[in-house]
Amino acid sequence: MLGIIHKSDIFIEHSQEHTFSIIELKATEFDSLVSGLVDLLPKHYIAPEAIADILNRLGKSATAQKLRDKIPEVKKIRSGDVGEVITTDYIEECTDFKVPIRKLRWRDHRNMPMRGDDVIGIHIDRIDKTVRFLKAEAKSSNSLSRSVLSEARRELDNHEGRPAPHALGFVIDRLKDIGRTDLANLLEKVQLIDGIRPNQVEHLLFTFTASNPATLQKEAFEAYGGDIKQSSVGFRVDSHQQLIVSVYQGILDGIEN
Repeated sequence: MLGIIHKSDIFIEHSQEHTFSIIELKATEFDSLVSGLVDLLPKHYIAPEAIADILNRLGKSATAQKLRDKIPEVKKIRSGDVGEVITTDYIEECTDFKVPIRKLRWRDHRNMPMRGDDVIGIHIDRIDKTVRFLKAEAKSSNSLSRSVLSEARRELDNHEGRPAPHALGFVIDRLKDIGRTDLANLLEKVQLIDGIRPNQVEHLLFTFTASNPATLQKEAFEAYGGDIKQSSVGFRVDSHQQLIVSVYQGILDGIEN
């Protein structure tokens, strides 16, 4: 875990069940966040056990090439990946949801975005086995715009606010692939037999930006008129672009060494 995201809340507003938060990275935390992402991001591209297996069978050179082939080259894709990884880390550090699938491991091509909901979080009540879903949109942009926020709102509202069927199906299939059959079967029953009720769903909009989220993002948050519980989090990093450059340079330097 990055251990940074929860440290610097500067503003939290509650409106009924909805929550708007701003998190601002301190200058003194920049290097720690870069270091944490250099360590964490490759694990979203390839499972650590898969890396260990390649290293054991084929050696360091082959392992380095495998990692190198997974690293996106396109600036926009890199930005989106960092935003998605930070969002996943925030969910698992700061909410009661877990993200069981690191979906970037199954991307068709390193320079292409993946389709479907950015992140799906799951919470299982251990007593009655009821399931709650967190449908999350991650937006990474040096400057936020109304069009970016409107796009996020459309994605969250699609499928009556529920997780997209194909996106949840993807999670279920990958859980089966990695041997987590019990969870996959439970989610499949909810999806195909029980149905997902609106009160089983929460939304998260997480932005990673150099902009001030207290302007456009707060405006978008206050405009929501639906019934699904909303969380809107703006993670502000003044050196947004430099962070992304530093993270990928650190990963590539690590691969070469």
